[in-house]
Amino acid sequence: IRYSLLGVIPIKNVDVTVIPRTRVYAGGMPVGIYLKSRGVMVIGTGKVTDENGSEAEPAYGILQSGDYIEAINGKPLSDKEALITNLNRMGESEALLRVRRAGKELELCVDTVKTEDGSRKLGAWVRDDTQGIGTLTYVDQDGRYGALGHGISDVDTGLLMQIRDGKLYRASVGAVKKGEKGNPGELSGTIYYRDDQILGTITSNSETGIKGMLYAMPQELSGHSFVQTAYRQEVHTGNASIYCSIDGSVKEYTVEIEKINLSHRDINKSMVIRVKDQDLLEKTGGIVQGMSGSPILQDGKLIGAVTHVFVADPSRGYAIFAENMLEK
Repeated sequence: IRYSLLGVIPIKNVDVTVIPRTRVYAGGMPVGIYLKSRGVMVIGTGKVTDENGSEAEPAYGILQSGDYIEAINGKPLSDKEALITNLNRMGESEALLRVRRAGKELELCVDTVKTEDGSRKLGAWVRDDTQGIGTLTYVDQDGRYGALGHGISDVDTGLLMQIRDGKLYRASVGAVKKGEKGNPGELSGTIYYRDDQILGTITSNSETGIKGMLYAMPQELSGHSFVQTAYRQEVHTGNASIYCSIDGSVKEYTVEIEKINLSHRDINKSMVIRVKDQDLLEKTGGIVQGMSGSPILQDGKLIGAVTHVFVADPSRGYAIFAENMLEK
C-alpha cells in the first residue's frame, strides 16, 4: 500500500528488481594511460610580443582556464597542431572561436597578434593530451575494464579532463620512491607507446576512474579467477587485501579497512585503509602514487580500489567502493 496526501492507494503487482552481482577478474597490473582531450584545452593566458616589439595579451578576459576550443573560424579542431596551422593561415587578425565552457557552447572573438616571424598567436597556453601510469582494477568477462578509481584531472587547472578518446598501453614499474610522512612516494616506470603494446581503448574519464575495452586478456591476469563484486553494505572493517605490482608481478598484500562511510559526499573517499603487510611497507612505505586503482578484496569479493594516500601517513589512504566504479 502507498500512502499519499489524498488517501490510501492500493498498488498491485509490484515488481522489485535486484541488481545482479558482477563477476570480474581482479587486476593489480600497471598500465600506461594516454588520453586525447575533446577539443583543445586552455590552461591559461599569457603575453606575446608583436611584430613591432610591443607586448599584448589578446586572450586575457576572453578565454578561461578549463575552456575547450572546438573550432576556429568554423573549422573543427582535432589537436593543438590544427589550432596553430589555422591561426597561421588567417589573413585577418580576428579569430572566431567555438568554445565549450562548463558544458555550454560559446562563440568568442579574439584579436590575434602577429609576431615578428609572421606567425599569429592567441596568447593562450593549451594542451590536447595527457599520459601517466596507473593500476588496472578489474576486467569483466566481456573485456570491459575499470582503472584508477578516480578521474584524471589536468595537472595545471585541477579540472577533470574531458576526453575524446584514448589508449591503454602496457607498462612496467622500474623504480619505487618510498613514501614518508609529508612526502608521498611514487611508482616510476616505462610506458610502451607502440601499436603492438596497446591493451585497449579508453572511452570515458569520470570521477570513478577511466573505463574502456581490452583487446585481449593480459597474460598477467591469466592466473586470476573470477570474483564477485560486493555491495557497499557488505563491506566491513577488518582485514582485507590489495593486488598491485611493484616489482614486476602482481602480488597480494594485507591491509585493514579502518573506516567505512556509505554516504561520503566524495565517493573516492568512502573507505579508509591501512597497509599492514610488512613487505609492502618496507618497499613503498605503504600507498604511493601509481597504485591508484589497486583492487581491494575482502571475503573473496572485490569491494573497491585504492584512490588516495594520506600525506601525513603513507601507510593509510582512501578507497572507493567497487559498486561505484561499476555504475554506468
